[in-house]
Amino acid sequence: MLDYMVLYQSETGNTKKLATSIFAALPGMAKDLRSIDELGDGLPDASTYFIGFCVHRGTCSLEVGNLLSSISGKSVALFGTCGAANIDNYYKNIENSARIWLEDDNLYLGGFFCQGKMPLQIRQKYESMLNGDENHDSHLKLQLQNFDQAMIHPTKEDLEHAAAFAKECLSRL
Repeated sequence: MLDYMVLYQSETGNTKKLATSIFAALPGMAKDLRSIDELGDGLPDASTYFIGFCVHRGTCSLEVGNLLSSISGKSVALFGTCGAANIDNYYKNIENSARIWLEDDNLYLGGFFCQGKMPLQIRQKYESMLNGDENHDSHLKLQLQNFDQAMIHPTKEDLEHAAAFAKECLSRL
């Protein structure tokens, strides 16, 4: 059995970067790093899981939710990236919406989330929705501004925070 298993689902590479940083921060050799999409036959056995995902509509994918619900009697931490604004309250809502998939017999260690760059098609979609109506466009302009801010994430600082998060989780064991 592994001490630590870092699993992630990453469409754009943002969450994979966090996963790699978390993996590097974990001590010892009894650890592994894998993409959830490449798991195949089942969940590798570990004492502690770090589960990462890209956020869609404020939560994890159904596949990640199903994976979370299959874990029992373990220590679990969540992490991920989202394109939405860098707002702690929003990140807490994401964490809570994904955490509900976990069985109560697990030790929940916490969550870490940060911004991640989005595909250019998202910006183009926002731009195409602008119509000259200030009431309508003000929200879209905020979305465009957020898109531009997210383009540099995850930053080196985000990756350092992810590593620090992993170490904080270990202190809770």
